[in-house]
Formats: sequence, structure tokens, C-alpha cells
Amino acid sequence: MAIEDEARGALEAWNAAFNRGDAAAVAALYLADARFLPATHEVVVGPAAIEAFFRPMLAQGVTDHRNELIVCGGEGRLVYVASRWTVRSPRGEGASETSSGFATHLLERQPDGGLKIRLHTFN
Repeated sequence: MAIEDEARGALEAWNAAFNRGDAAAVAALYLADARFLPATHEVVVGPAAIEAFFRPMLAQGVTDHRNELIVCGGEGRLVYVASRWTVRSPRGEGASETSSGFATHLLERQPDGGLKIRLHTFN
């Protein structure tokens, strides 16, 4: 499989879990010692903390997360991905607001051939 297809697949899996509102499924995409660096300037370590970060956001109805691939590549077990993300947030009275920014993922190939996130940051 081409690295671009793997990168797109990893982004699609993340988006699908997020858009289902499933914080546990989002967190399961990260390695046990993964680092997540959100725009809040926190350093969030490991799946349990990552799940705790996303749970309130998803409970508020933030959804329709998408990624547009900018660049990807890799060598051996590591794959890097940069993308532009968009997401829709509720704003009351049925209104919503779209936000966007950039994200970087460093993924590590697992023994089963799948990818898990080692490092994720976004602005």
C-alpha cells in the first residue's frame, strides 16, 4: 500500500471515531506513550488523558471533522502527515460555526501493519 493511502486511511479512521462522538475510539488510535499537543498548549500523554481531553468536546456536539492531506511521507516504521482540518461546533439555536487549522501527526507502524499515533499537534 502506498504511504499516501496509509496516511489517508489513518486520518479517515480518526475522523470516523471523532464524528461518531466516540472519545474512547479516538484514544485507541494513539500509542500508550503518545503525546498530544493541542492548541490549548497542554501536553496530553497517553490514551486515557487523550480520551479525557476529547470527551467533553464531543459531548458538546462538535462534529464533522475532516482532514485535507497536505503532505505525507515516511521511512521504516514512521509515517508523518500534515493536513488542514475543519470541524463544526454548535453555537446554540441550531446554528454552528466552522473552525479550521493545521495538524501534524507522527504515526508508527504496528506489527499488524496498522498505524498508531505517536505524536499529534494542531493549531
